[in-house]
Amino acid sequence: QREFTQKKTFTSWINSILAKHTPPYVVSDLYTDIQQGHLLLDLLEVLSGQHLPREKGFNTFQCRSNIENALTFLKSRSLKLINIHVADIIEGKPSIVLGLIWTIIFHFHIEELARTLACTYNQPSPDCPGAVDSSPKANRSAKKSAKIKERWKMSATKALLLWAKEQCSLHGSVSVTDFKSSWRSGLAFLAIIQTLRPGLVDLEKAKTRSNKENLKEAFRIAELELNIPRLLEPEDVDTVNPDEKSIMTYVAQFLQYSKNLPESEEDMQEKVREAVGWLAAQEEKLAKLLVETENETYYQKYKEMMSFMETFNQEKIPFLPMLSSKRGEAELSEGQQQMREEWDKVISQINEWKAKLDQMLPSPLDSIEAWLQEVERLQAEDLPDLQDPFKAMSVFREIIGIFKGLMDCFDSHLDTLQSFKNEDEKNMPLVLPEKIEEMKRRFSNIRSTNPSTFLEYHYGLCSAIANEVKLKLNIWDVKYGAKESVESLLENW
Repeated sequence: QREFTQKKTFTSWINSILAKHTPPYVVSDLYTDIQQGHLLLDLLEVLSGQHLPREKGFNTFQCRSNIENALTFLKSRSLKLINIHVADIIEGKPSIVLGLIWTIIFHFHIEELARTLACTYNQPSPDCPGAVDSSPKANRSAKKSAKIKERWKMSATKALLLWAKEQCSLHGSVSVTDFKSSWRSGLAFLAIIQTLRPGLVDLEKAKTRSNKENLKEAFRIAELELNIPRLLEPEDVDTVNPDEKSIMTYVAQFLQYSKNLPESEEDMQEKVREAVGWLAAQEEKLAKLLVETENETYYQKYKEMMSFMETFNQEKIPFLPMLSSKRGEAELSEGQQQMREEWDKVISQINEWKAKLDQMLPSPLDSIEAWLQEVERLQAEDLPDLQDPFKAMSVFREIIGIFKGLMDCFDSHLDTLQSFKNEDEKNMPLVLPEKIEEMKRRFSNIRSTNPSTFLEYHYGLCSAIANEVKLKLNIWDVKYGAKESVESLLENW
């Protein structure tokens, strides 16, 4: 029963995510659809916002390669994939597939939401580092600030449970202690809805109804009024031992909804001030770090950069909704324009720092890094869209020549990287092992996408040739006389 519930819940959750994919994708049978690997890659691309390497076909080798790419990406995010192997996913083993999907849900959905809980109140918390505290609200409640800090230190599961408890505590006797039996009556779901959207629920009336009636009502209102996908059915929850993971997945969507509720202008301005202050602090921290590490070894410089980036990426999470706003310049307030300028400045500084460090790599890693960047740049570029077939033929031939020349060096560069002795004359490491592992992963990505890149280039070339032939044939609309003159014309052309 638990496996059946998880499959149904996880499938519905995946479909709600893949509705944002272009084109939208609908999973009909999770165990079967996941075997090709495209489902996994589509899901991870929507969740991460990154473009992942993939094989476009559906034969056994291509499916295996796509699943490997997906697992490699998850491992690069420091996710522990215990006993999850490519062969098991290709076979569609239920326990393995469900375990993998739960890992993805927990990391990309529940943990990401839980990280921002510390900043859901209107004043900066001790765990929104670098925030400028210029609001009179900031000192309003030391007790609430302490509560936020305590929550931040908890696990994502506990943080989500605490959030649910807080929503339900506003409604007297509705108690939540876990993600199992506490939800069986349906009252907890209804209490959260009442907190988020007052007036949609009659809790007193709900206390006189059956569990199934309350659950049915809660799921209906959540879907129609809050636009929260219906991941569960009443019979999934009104049972002696409801599935904890399925309920957590569903409850997290209410937290997501609460974060998307419109804010007052005052709250928005305050968050913008916090973001500007944090960005200014990062800029100052980065400048100071560059000065302090100027005379350090490459190893130490790279180590400091990794440490900075790890902290930076964690601290920026609460500010991402504002920093990633799609508003045009004309729609931005003065504070938002300043925030965007500060963000662009910090990102530019980080990219410059990374580029300088790549140039400082000890030989021969510096030339390998330059080769990797050139290949990645070519693979990331869109195919040129040229109207003139003759010009397109020339451009594609040139690109194919350049790419082939680069790929001829693949094996020698990889051998050099793998045989690189990472120590100086004092037996100290020259390069952080993480950097070498990162370079090896990039080789693996290039190897997996290389065939499809070549195919795309040759497809472009063949299309250009075909268009040129059609263009020539279309003007041959008159009689050319004897066979010999036509043969001569063809030969000349």
